[in-house]
Amino acid sequence: MRRFTIGFLSRQLSHLYLVFVLLGYALADQQPVKPHARPAPAPPSVPVGQQPSDRIDRPASEPYKGSLSIFEDPQRAQKLQINRVMDVLGIKAGSNVADIGAGSGWFSVLAAKRVGGEGTIFAVDINSGYLEHIDKRSKQENLANIRTILGKEDDPLLPPKSVDAVLLLKTYHELGKPITLLRRVREAMRAGAMLGIIDRNGKGDDHGIERATVIKEADRAGFALVEQHDFVRPDNVDYFLVFRAVERGH
Repeated sequence: MRRFTIGFLSRQLSHLYLVFVLLGYALADQQPVKPHARPAPAPPSVPVGQQPSDRIDRPASEPYKGSLSIFEDPQRAQKLQINRVMDVLGIKAGSNVADIGAGSGWFSVLAAKRVGGEGTIFAVDINSGYLEHIDKRSKQENLANIRTILGKEDDPLLPPKSVDAVLLLKTYHELGKPITLLRRVREAMRAGAMLGIIDRNGKGDDHGIERATVIKEADRAGFALVEQHDFVRPDNVDYFLVFRAVERGH
């Protein structure tokens, strides 16, 4: 009887073992196959020359697209004292000057006459129609030293180390990416070159911008304020800021 019981239990245990083994194989076959791991998506790239710190948190005005006659007020040169502006920026015979936001070419023409044949005026605008007007105007006035450039919102596309002075005349409030643009302006400036910004006080989206905002943003782009004037408009609405590029490492 005892031998029968032991033999019976041994057979039962063997059967149970075989059942568990077969069950294990069956479960293994039913395990889902893990998909191949996909690489994490690469972070969005930052355009060359642009940095996250270049972003601004303020509105900007829509670029002007209207009639060019608005730039040709006969009294404009007197109101802005534009010859004095050129004196402050050191614009003289032989200078290379960038007029960013050239519009009708009003300032480009005046600067071209001052720098003469040995100098060059880079008339930069994002409106190709305005540049066509400037090209036609420069031919009519026999000013072969004006070179037009179709710039970008964040890049005036000036040649490196090419200019002695830069002027943004009533243009800064329209810049949507001013820090990036100013960094690229800096790359185009020669040693000792000066950057002039003339604008009017405003909120950014009303064709004006506070001078304090311009000074802070220029500082972020690597410029130091060296002079500021109010003679460009006696009612203190317009201002004239003058900057120099800060040497790298300072």
